[in-house]
Amino acid sequence: MNSKPQKIIINADSNQYQNWKLCVKSKFKTIKSKNIEIDCENFDLSCSDILELIAIANESNCKIVCFYSTSSKTIVSSQSLGYRSHFILENDSYNTLKMNNKDLNISKADFHQGTIRSGEYLDSPGDLLILGDVNPGAIVRAEGNIIIWGRLLGIAHAGSKGNARATISALQLRPLQLRIASKVARGPKEKPQLGLAEQARIDSEKIIISQLESI
Repeated sequence: MNSKPQKIIINADSNQYQNWKLCVKSKFKTIKSKNIEIDCENFDLSCSDILELIAIANESNCKIVCFYSTSSKTIVSSQSLGYRSHFILENDSYNTLKMNNKDLNISKADFHQGTIRSGEYLDSPGDLLILGDVNPGAIVRAEGNIIIWGRLLGIAHAGSKGNARATISALQLRPLQLRIASKVARGPKEKPQLGLAEQARIDSEKIIISQLESI
């Protein structure tokens, strides 16, 4: 079989398929490669949904190597399970992400794609959206919220001008130091639970880290 990845697009039409799973199973019957890229378009897929996709691929002796989507939930779910993912920005109907009932308008946020490496510094006058890891020795800072679709292993400071309602969210929050407004904390030492994004916020005058339930 051809080893070049083949892309499958999930665009289930209610008139043709009952749901996206039937759509995927049907398309897997026509594949010519063992390596598959999945374009989920605007489908919101949870970690359980991603695992079902993987099971469907396994039934056809295929391996999913990458996910594409305009849905932040799908990107977080796939990345938290260790899969390479590409977030697709659209200028119209998908230009607003909802995180814990807070709106993040991409047009007013600074967007960085790629890893922030040791010694690098990134600062934003608004919200900061990073698609990639923040490595040890790297520093990211924003006057608003910080959202990292990757691992936070360096230093992050949200609400840098005193916004105590700012938050720091990541697939893994294991930084050397967290700062929100004037509050400072160290990241937890225990390993994060697989498939769960996390968020740091101020509660009762201290920074706490909890599971990020909705994106």
